Amino acid sequence: MGTHNHHHDYNFSEKFQFAGIAKILSLVGIAVGVIAIVIGLMSSDHIMVERTYANLLLMGYYFTCVCAAGAFFVALQMVTQSAWSAGLLRIPQAMGSVLPIAALVLLVIVGLGLTSHNLYHHWNADGLTDPNSPHYDKLVAGKAAFLNVPAFLIRQILFMGSYSIFAFILAKLSYKEDLEGGLNSYKKSFKLSAIFLVIFGFTTPIWSFDTVMSLEAHWFSTMFGWYNFAAMWVSGIAAITVIVILIKKAGYLAWVNENHLHDLGKLMFGFSIFWTYVWFAQFMLIYYSNIPEETVYFYKRWEPEYKPWFWLNIVINFLAPLLILVDRDTKRKQNVMLFVAILLLLGHWLDYYIMIMPGTVETHRGFGFIEIGTAIGFVGLFTFLVMTKLSKHALVPKNHPFLDESLHHQI
Repeated sequence: MGTHNHHHDYNFSEKFQFAGIAKILSLVGIAVGVIAIVIGLMSSDHIMVERTYANLLLMGYYFTCVCAAGAFFVALQMVTQSAWSAGLLRIPQAMGSVLPIAALVLLVIVGLGLTSHNLYHHWNADGLTDPNSPHYDKLVAGKAAFLNVPAFLIRQILFMGSYSIFAFILAKLSYKEDLEGGLNSYKKSFKLSAIFLVIFGFTTPIWSFDTVMSLEAHWFSTMFGWYNFAAMWVSGIAAITVIVILIKKAGYLAWVNENHLHDLGKLMFGFSIFWTYVWFAQFMLIYYSNIPEETVYFYKRWEPEYKPWFWLNIVINFLAPLLILVDRDTKRKQNVMLFVAILLLLGHWLDYYIMIMPGTVETHRGFGFIEIGTAIGFVGLFTFLVMTKLSKHALVPKNHPFLDESLHHQI
């Protein structure tokens, strides 16, 4: 990238055209998802209905996590004043902009799950907190101040609402910067991002305690929040990587080169190891100290119907990125990076599957049209919303103070 004038060859006002086969496929995906969900919910078999709810929770949570990771990525780049990412910031920004819709979808799923008793029945059943009831459960009664429907829903609305507001304002400021130039929007973004990161850091563990850990209300782990955060962050980086590479293959983002890919690869590599560390620490501490009340979580996951998936989870989310991305050259190859990013997205779907299924459907788990259809539906919805958002504005924040540095980024 020789001289500084070189970058004027790029068309910084180019917009992504979301049309043709990509758009049709995303809409077909949504249709498949709707059909799978309707078939599941209309089933006369109660287990089938529960399975559908469990899959809705899995995909709703995953969808929201990936969008939240997009917002987190943008805020993190602002606060650390990272220059390398300026040229691809619009992609996590678009993901963050979809967060309000994702949050709403998840809120509807948990709301319906609570009212229909198809989710969270470990603590949201009649008589569990009444000492005179035959169903009285001392442990759940002890947690009733925290685990009750109004408090649960208020926390969901507060957490996801605040993330959504920050994501929305950060995107708005970036689009404003395109029009006005100057540092005004950037400075505001910096301050807002700092506040957002503090709020996000303190509340995401509680959000994951609520949404996922409370499915098995007898068990708790103080590491669970960080384990979920690691899964969310790796999935978010993988999603950004997939979108960057596919858009690049479609002829856009000429200014994003192998150096930027290399950085995304390092993040995927590093945080896959961090995810494994938290996963292993949670598992190992319970396993070797043999705390009976805590082993219940892993005992369920070592039943024959979950054990193969339990180990496959580690192979996909730890061994694969470790062995493939440890080499410098592989992190600079589009196709290898695309493969690893998609593999990690599938791997973390499996990770969430193992978190959610034993606490909802237990031994009645299945793997068929409902699982695959629901997943396809949410992938279609994510693609449609993010790409539509991306096509509304220029693909690069052209007045970003570090854009020039991003264009000359070399490692």
